[in-house]
Amino acid sequence: MITTLEINRADQSQTRIVDDDVALADGQVLARIDHFALTSNNVTYSIIGHMMGYWDFFPTGDDAWGRVPAFAHADIVESRCAGVDEGTRIYGYFPMSSHVVLEPGRINDHAFHDMAAHRQPMAEVYNRYTRTANDALHRDGREEQRMLLHPLFATSFVIDDFFEDNDDFGATTAIVSSASSKTAIGVAHLMAKRDGIRTVGLTSAGNLAFAESLGCWDQLVTYEEIDTLAKEPAVYIDISGSGTVRHAVHRHFGGDLAYSSTVGATDWGDMGGGAEEPLPGPSPELFFAPTQIAKRNEEWGREEMERRLADAFFAYAAWTDDWMTIERHRGGEAAAALWSEMLPGRVDPTVGHIVAIG
Repeated sequence: MITTLEINRADQSQTRIVDDDVALADGQVLARIDHFALTSNNVTYSIIGHMMGYWDFFPTGDDAWGRVPAFAHADIVESRCAGVDEGTRIYGYFPMSSHVVLEPGRINDHAFHDMAAHRQPMAEVYNRYTRTANDALHRDGREEQRMLLHPLFATSFVIDDFFEDNDDFGATTAIVSSASSKTAIGVAHLMAKRDGIRTVGLTSAGNLAFAESLGCWDQLVTYEEIDTLAKEPAVYIDISGSGTVRHAVHRHFGGDLAYSSTVGATDWGDMGGGAEEPLPGPSPELFFAPTQIAKRNEEWGREEMERRLADAFFAYAAWTDDWMTIERHRGGEAAAALWSEMLPGRVDPTVGHIVAIG
């Protein structure tokens, strides 16, 4: 039996718990999902799922309901696939479920890919499952931090790399919304390590003290204070998704805004804010991390890309030990309750949430 948390695609505040029987076909494996991380990243998946195909990874057969992907660790508990043995521990992209059926292919000592037909149009990085025994990003005692931080930090790493790769589009300042979110924190942490770019975080008054306590931002202002910022060549990294904030940034910087990148939707309830006004400055470009990852895999090779990311990540994870605690939740109802808190952003940024449904 597979137990899954499903989300209403039209109204993400509605959830349900479903149970499905399972029978493996030849070439398939059954993975028991040990635990997964539930973060604002998962909320973004659900809000833009129809735009970016996130609902398509684990289809329900019912267009009204969807399964939000999450990063997780799992153990192979049944195998009808040569080359993937029972007992193998893996890390990758899973539904918020107790188990999942995968169809391994391109199998080697380090990883395999899910070759199910419906997943082949997806970005390759999401279909790859690594064997933890041979994974440069696996550390005993760091599994929870990896699930909580690595997917968001990987996005932060690729954002920073993208802007550095493009000489920051000639800007000297990076304006980053949702400064208390882990993606934004990762960007600030990384940009602080290089010259020529300073970071300005935008946040709510309620999260300002937390963001200041981290010490990774060059400057922090509330959303109401955007018009107090110095006008200088800048790029905008939009993690909140708020249309109101986007218009405020574009209005204030105007022609000084060299590039505008849309990354996330932590403030998804205001995505349409300000839409009645023309947007000054450059048209926002949707940032899709797998595109830059594929570019670096081609230029550096996958092993070198993973080595650089691992080095940066474990330094970052050790830093978060000073300010992040972990809370653990078990069962479908607990997962649904946490989702109801996560959706409107009613969660403490100093807490990471780990869930086990099975």
